Amino acid sequence: MDSILRSRLRDAHDRIAVLRASQRRLAEDIYNRFTELDMAVGQLQSYFNTAPNRLNDKRKVKGLQTVKEEDVIVISRPLSASALDFLRKREYGGLGGPQALTADLKFTQTELPDFVSQQLPALLTEKEFKLGTINKVFASKWLNNSQVVMGTKCNTLLVLDVRTKNIVHIQSVRSSAESEPAKCPCGIHSISINPSRTMLATGGVNTNDLAVYELPTFDPLCIGEGAHDDWLFDMEWVDDQHIITGSRDGSVAIWQIDGDKQRSQIENSSYPLYKPPTVRHSRKQKCKQAERIRSLAVSHTKGLFGTLSTNAKFHCWDIETFKQIDSIQLQWRRENVCLTSSDELSLFAIGSQAHVTTIDHRDRGKNSWLQIPSSQGDRGIRSLSFNSNMITIGTGNGHVLFYDIRNRKFLSNEAKNNCELLVGEGWLKDDDNYREHFYQGFYPNAVYTHCYDEDKTRLFVAGGPLPSGLYGNYAGLFY
Repeated sequence: MDSILRSRLRDAHDRIAVLRASQRRLAEDIYNRFTELDMAVGQLQSYFNTAPNRLNDKRKVKGLQTVKEEDVIVISRPLSASALDFLRKREYGGLGGPQALTADLKFTQTELPDFVSQQLPALLTEKEFKLGTINKVFASKWLNNSQVVMGTKCNTLLVLDVRTKNIVHIQSVRSSAESEPAKCPCGIHSISINPSRTMLATGGVNTNDLAVYELPTFDPLCIGEGAHDDWLFDMEWVDDQHIITGSRDGSVAIWQIDGDKQRSQIENSSYPLYKPPTVRHSRKQKCKQAERIRSLAVSHTKGLFGTLSTNAKFHCWDIETFKQIDSIQLQWRRENVCLTSSDELSLFAIGSQAHVTTIDHRDRGKNSWLQIPSSQGDRGIRSLSFNSNMITIGTGNGHVLFYDIRNRKFLSNEAKNNCELLVGEGWLKDDDNYREHFYQGFYPNAVYTHCYDEDKTRLFVAGGPLPSGLYGNYAGLFY
């Protein structure tokens, strides 16, 4: 009996020893993790809150190579201590009450995107794609994490997979016999995807008609006819079922597209695949004081939309009443061709030959707010977009610029140079027209379109040669 008891005591002592050793290892592991986290937090705090222009050049090391001044971006708004709080809470499972959740949302939705928009341009590298013999990409939109849809001057709609480089051509939607096509058709100038990402709108075979596809299948849902006599230059969804179009004929129209209704109509009838049902616009208005509508943009938070006409005027509209509120004459009157909007900043931005003009939503288009001279002179601004507090600017000579709205200057590096991206060579058709009229010149690709992916960490850029007589294309991903 004593031997059995002694054996059990030894087993108990051994188990206790193993448990204590395990507890010591766990304690050491926790201590090491705390130490590593504190070191990481300290490094982040030191990095985020130290202006790059105060760093010692000898300490700017990236791997084994010294980082040049041109590669270091001057950060105007470093991350605050909320970044450290967020990292600690994420490490331990997101602890905290409603106030902590509100702080986290503010950090992830406002402060972090702003910081990333300042850092991103210096980190981007180009991956160029071969698109074949299509002519000039005028419009683009991300479909998902790997696919981009594009529209071209030769009226081609295609989907590019940026990972595999595969290209799929989408057949254009044909109008009914009653539709009269615009004279001298000039391709697809705009692509728009509704908020729920279930429908895509663009131009049809007749470039004055509105073609709507179902996503992600690209099955045609309907063709909008009867609103415009000339090319569709731009379009944008107001909500999941209403879209506004602007035309070269100087008119704007709003359409109601019920995807379920259109799908049911197709299933219960015998419509040809690429000749779907016809829909008519809900309302149409001629834009007063406008020669041609070149671009449009929607302010969802203010219930407004703006249109840009080629006679250098900006026109403000009320979405609900579909009435024109006001028109203002722009200071810079040459080549006003692109317009975008930011609900976050309550701003419209207009691109002209050498300037970006921003207009405050809250002034309902009455007062210009800021004039931004382009650092690329008069080569023309061809595309614009907002990324947090940064305006991304695509130019006619193949440069992509970044303007910090809050800091009121172009994003720059330590060498005091503007941070810019330069697009690749693309493809240019070597035909008789090129050899006779353009052979001796250098013609970089204009950035007619660019778009960020959903995470705002990759930038798709596309276009082609600026002279109208040249035939070519360019597409690239900066990531």
